[in-house]
Amino acid sequence: MEVSGYYEQFKRNVDIILDALRAGLELRTTPLETALPLEVYVLCEVLNQGGDRFRLTTDGLARLAEFRDQYLQHETETEAIMRRILEDKRSYMRTPEGRVLTKEMLIRCLEFFNETARLVNVMRIQQALGSPYQHPHPHLQGLAVVKK
Repeated sequence: MEVSGYYEQFKRNVDIILDALRAGLELRTTPLETALPLEVYVLCEVLNQGGDRFRLTTDGLARLAEFRDQYLQHETETEAIMRRILEDKRSYMRTPEGRVLTKEMLIRCLEFFNETARLVNVMRIQQALGSPYQHPHPHLQGLAVVKK
């Protein structure tokens, strides 16, 4: 999918992820339990670099709901900032690893939310079909894991 597709689907992707969490999808045994809150933080930093004003006060997966609430409060402004960042080929931001293009960081975040929404949809389908518990560690594939 092209960048414009990720951008256009962003709000929908966040809603898909939040809906899955509200429906009880279990992420504690997946890397998403850690990655999702970190990506929300990174996205807020990117948007704040562009002039937005996100302030996160929660930790863990609750961060996504807090982000969405703030996003909806000033959705038009945030979308304009995203468009401006995506059009800017020169803006840099500092990260612990060094300086990176703000545009590239935003694209990476949008891609993450797109892939995460796709993944939670697959997980929800598996759950609805009563598929057995899938352990996330590849070295344990083939072993029977009993969910208590």
